[in-house]
Amino acid sequence: MESTLTLYNTLNRAKETFHPIAPPFVGMYVCGPTVYGDGHLGHARSAITFDLLFRTLKNLGYKVRYVRNITDVGHLEHDADEGEDKIAKKARLEQLEPMEVAQFYTNRYHEAMRRLNVLPPSIEPQASGHIIEQIEVVQKILDNGFAYERNGSVYFDVDAYNKKHTYGILSGRVLDELQANSRQLDGQCDKCNPCDFALWKKASPEHIMRWSSPWSVGFPGWHVECSAMSIKYLGEKFDIHGGGMDLIFPHHEGEIAQNTACCGSQSANYWVHNNMITIGGQKMAKSLGNFITLDQLFTGEHPLLEQAYSPMTIRFFVLQAHYRSTLDFSNEALQAAEKGLERLMKAVRLMDKIKPALASSVEVTQFDEKWREAMNDDLNSPIAISVMFDWVRIINQLYDGSQTITAEELELLKKSVYELVYDVLGLQDEQPAGNLDRLGVLIDMILQVRVEAKARKDWATSDKIRDELTRLGVVVKDRKDGTDWELED
Repeated sequence: MESTLTLYNTLNRAKETFHPIAPPFVGMYVCGPTVYGDGHLGHARSAITFDLLFRTLKNLGYKVRYVRNITDVGHLEHDADEGEDKIAKKARLEQLEPMEVAQFYTNRYHEAMRRLNVLPPSIEPQASGHIIEQIEVVQKILDNGFAYERNGSVYFDVDAYNKKHTYGILSGRVLDELQANSRQLDGQCDKCNPCDFALWKKASPEHIMRWSSPWSVGFPGWHVECSAMSIKYLGEKFDIHGGGMDLIFPHHEGEIAQNTACCGSQSANYWVHNNMITIGGQKMAKSLGNFITLDQLFTGEHPLLEQAYSPMTIRFFVLQAHYRSTLDFSNEALQAAEKGLERLMKAVRLMDKIKPALASSVEVTQFDEKWREAMNDDLNSPIAISVMFDWVRIINQLYDGSQTITAEELELLKKSVYELVYDVLGLQDEQPAGNLDRLGVLIDMILQVRVEAKARKDWATSDKIRDELTRLGVVVKDRKDGTDWELED
């Protein structure tokens, strides 16, 4: 098992690493949202990271079953095993059904993902819809001697597990140190060891979300949902498991222990974790009060924001950093991303105006090979974007005639650029196509009047049209073979 995924070293060895069927099949499980609050930029980073992985795998020719869960039960206020369920608490305060609360936030999450152009997963299971499967996993762990029941609750026995396996294999944490640093929390007296975690909790009388089980009327622990749903949809062994870096411990460590205790082996071949977004070097988190919601980014209504930012600007901002590096937020960084995105999309639009020549002075295959090499090397989107910007300059040179390209090479360039920008990076041109088309027709009509004025040697009218268009942000370019125009940034 590897803690990070290096695509260059793994995905290009499909016959050795993944299932030997054609096309190669990849099973991918990603911890999705916990639906009890407003999504923030950190949530967007995780979603965009695994959307990039999903898109890259498909671009490489893999058949991907992408499972992303929704946690709508089991997240507690104080500790992973204690406190009140956050969804149930909100439902009680607002006098709603818990599933109303969960559905409301699920709908908001889906709408944010749509705006960010995050592809929907192959399967999106909900924790509350898989209680039977979670009970089955808990029973198997009990039967195998790695759990115990106390007063209607079931706990994972970390000591028993650690005698036969290694607890902490993903995070590198040592059980003895964890035990020494553990504190006893109220309500945890049923545990044999403070490091043990709940597989099933007996519900208190006021707890709304509850189900029948062999041990009590209660609810599942947080970690068991992912074990149960990944086994159901991807099998006991699958290829990739992902999530935010903050999930490595205890959540993913708990999953590894559960799957090993239940099935006899670890589940995922590769673990992929995106890093955090920071503000001034501090992790962005709701608990720290320094987070910015996606709605605030879209509207600009936050003290740290000088303006609203489009979904594609946010996506581009995230993609400019490697997924395993921290990404520091600032208004200036978003403004730079906005300008960079517009420069990139302007070059993409400009390709339709390039006129082919009889010979090429550029090597299109170099562009194609370099961005693919970057994406195959651990999803290195910053390098792929850097390669694209090298070619933004070349595309501008092809447009102004200082470089040349044949019709065949131009089509190859368009195909490769569209594949990178639209299919892999998942960017969209946010310029309204219909409005641009109508504007283009109007500008072409005005320029035709200018051509006729020049033909009559009416230089005053010709200059006036050019100057007025320039004042309105339309750059007029006179060429040997005619007149062209473009909008200023």
